[in-house]
Amino acid sequence: MVKLHEGGVYLVHGSEIVPASESARVEQLTGKAANQEEAKKGTIAYGIMKSHNTAETMDQLKIKFDAMVSHDITFVGIIQTARASGMEKFPLPYVLTCCHNSLCAVGGTINDDDHYFGLSAAKKYGGIYVPPHIAVCHQFMRENFAGCGKMILGSDSHTRYGALGTMAIGEGGGELSKQLLQQTYDVAYPGVVAIYLTGKPQPFVGPHDVALAIERAVFKNGYVKNKVMEFVGPGVSSMTADYRNGVDVMTTETTCLSSIWRTDAATKAFLDQHHRGAEFKELNPADVAYYDGCVEVDLSSIRPMIALPFHPSNAYEISELYDNLEDILRATEQEAEKVAEGRAHFTLLDKITADHRLQVQQGIIAGCAGGNYTNVVEAAHALKNKNIGDSEFYLSVYPSSQPVYTDLDRKGLLADLMDAGAIIRSAFCGPCFGAGDTPANNALSIRHTTRNFPNREGSKPGAGQMSAVCLMDARSIAATAANGGKLTSAEELDCWGDIPEYNYDDKAYQNRVYQGWGKADLELPLRFGPNIKDWPEQEEMTDNILLKVASKILDPVTTTDELIPSGETSSYRSNPLGLAEFTLSRRDPEYVARAKAVRDLEDARKAGKNAAEVEEVFKLIHQIPGQENVQASEVEIGSTIYANKPGDGSAREQAASCQRVLGALANITKEYATKRYRSNCMNWGMVPFHLKGEPDSFEVGDYIYVPGIRQALSENKLDDIKAYVLKDGQATEIELYVLPMTENERQIVKDGCLINFNRLGHANA
Repeated sequence: MVKLHEGGVYLVHGSEIVPASESARVEQLTGKAANQEEAKKGTIAYGIMKSHNTAETMDQLKIKFDAMVSHDITFVGIIQTARASGMEKFPLPYVLTCCHNSLCAVGGTINDDDHYFGLSAAKKYGGIYVPPHIAVCHQFMRENFAGCGKMILGSDSHTRYGALGTMAIGEGGGELSKQLLQQTYDVAYPGVVAIYLTGKPQPFVGPHDVALAIERAVFKNGYVKNKVMEFVGPGVSSMTADYRNGVDVMTTETTCLSSIWRTDAATKAFLDQHHRGAEFKELNPADVAYYDGCVEVDLSSIRPMIALPFHPSNAYEISELYDNLEDILRATEQEAEKVAEGRAHFTLLDKITADHRLQVQQGIIAGCAGGNYTNVVEAAHALKNKNIGDSEFYLSVYPSSQPVYTDLDRKGLLADLMDAGAIIRSAFCGPCFGAGDTPANNALSIRHTTRNFPNREGSKPGAGQMSAVCLMDARSIAATAANGGKLTSAEELDCWGDIPEYNYDDKAYQNRVYQGWGKADLELPLRFGPNIKDWPEQEEMTDNILLKVASKILDPVTTTDELIPSGETSSYRSNPLGLAEFTLSRRDPEYVARAKAVRDLEDARKAGKNAAEVEEVFKLIHQIPGQENVQASEVEIGSTIYANKPGDGSAREQAASCQRVLGALANITKEYATKRYRSNCMNWGMVPFHLKGEPDSFEVGDYIYVPGIRQALSENKLDDIKAYVLKDGQATEIELYVLPMTENERQIVKDGCLINFNRLGHANA
């Protein structure tokens, strides 16, 4: 079904895969000897990145994007950062959507206050504003901005428009603020991995099935981590553009940097359909292209899939699940116990019915992955003249945009779903991040959304609540709904593939979307609300830093949802200190109090009144050779967390900024799960340390002293940093290191954050 190649490959004539170890075959096929460096330039990704790169070489890219997009969890913070850094107006099209908190009922006026702030910012600075319920951010960008050969940056991790020929990247807010300040996105040239598709999906197989099959194969081994996934091969043309979009958006879950697909008549048809045919350009790899890896996918062999809690890579064929139902569910229950840590309980074995089916309590088809036109059509066909029953199972469907919604309505397809008992909702991302349709305690939800991380559906183990999500394609969700909530593969129904042509009508956009690009009116005021606060001031880094460990997490992976919960807590997204109160609240509830206590120590140090415990720590520091005379004025005190692999998942910069406003100076880790989380740490002035060896020498509450860190950053000597654990009356040496940072990244950390970097004039140095 899915095969991973060891090492690089050449793709010849777009159809012949030649392992790098057999490069002599390239000459046999083309008459020219293989040239790996030259062939690297033959990928689609290389050409697009080259056309957007402002650096003199392709080794270290400095990218400027064609457009950007943010939703209402992130756009306030991004604009506030850019304002504080000296932004005058938006220098590129910037789309602000209200698709994440439009249905939140928490916090009084603060959600709509942010929406009005966004509208006023679009008018003042020249942006595009999409009001609540009109479109989820990624569908709007597909319909209005994605085009062949473009690059788009978004402050949502699922910013992926590769199926339309656009390389899109999801990053933390700091990277968008840089673009607003006419700076660049700096990254080492990434590896490019071919996703070579053959065959054609079975009629009962949907895009989520294809995506989950790939995710299962590449996530845990990091095969495409921080690389570009380039979809090539004859199988691409077996799928419509809408179908490809559904596969493409899930590439985020592999931890890749971006994605790109070869384009064809189906791409052109999509762009023509959306009145943007001029954006089409045929994109194909060169006659000989070199890839750093290759994933072969036989689309015809894929069967309906299910990703069990608590990650999209925890995927099985539905038939495989039923063949081993008790064993797999028992293992999932054990994983749930680890997630809940005794604060709540979640069971699955009790959901097995007398006829050996798994009974689920909720179904959701929603957002940028599930709410696409084709998916909803297929679900409507599966449920026509059927009913979902009057028991505990219920189904909610969220079309991805008003144009999709209205065409489904005009064709009577929404009525077919509603007659079956489904609830039709407006365009909203809530079910994907825990702000809509939160299941009951101990309930199991099946969802065509992008993530099923722990408690991302909105439950709170700390309050004794625990529910969980399985990811499935809309087709199998509809089949399950037709069977009263008993988990059912789409393969059991014969109603697939009859998709009427989509009739795109953008009247809703014409009538409701504020189109302000190029129309900035700097005299207009911004509209604030009582919860919209400026970023707290951050100080520059001192010569040395003293870290107190405020949390130590030994899980294999720590998601951004664990670092800062999604869902209703996001209502406080525009109040940095208010949101920070929720940092690690579902993973380490004592973290905030510990971090604040460390911040108090730093405040006392700056006032010249070191606490007694700090005085004792300095006695140990003075025992370290070369540190005998170091003064408190030279040693900034801050908290740190240790996690084995933090940052999987969301691009939300708050995962880092919340730590920073609580006084954090660093993260220490074995490995960062994603580039975007590491970038967030640096943009907020935290050193992204790696630890050599095991974290056995320190625990929560211990101090770690890092002398000379500012000089190490200045001299770019980061591969061997000596640090000292101060405890039990002695200083024990440990070794830290930092992976390569750009000159600007090193300066940002020294300055204390991106805002300081710009205020101090270092951006133009």
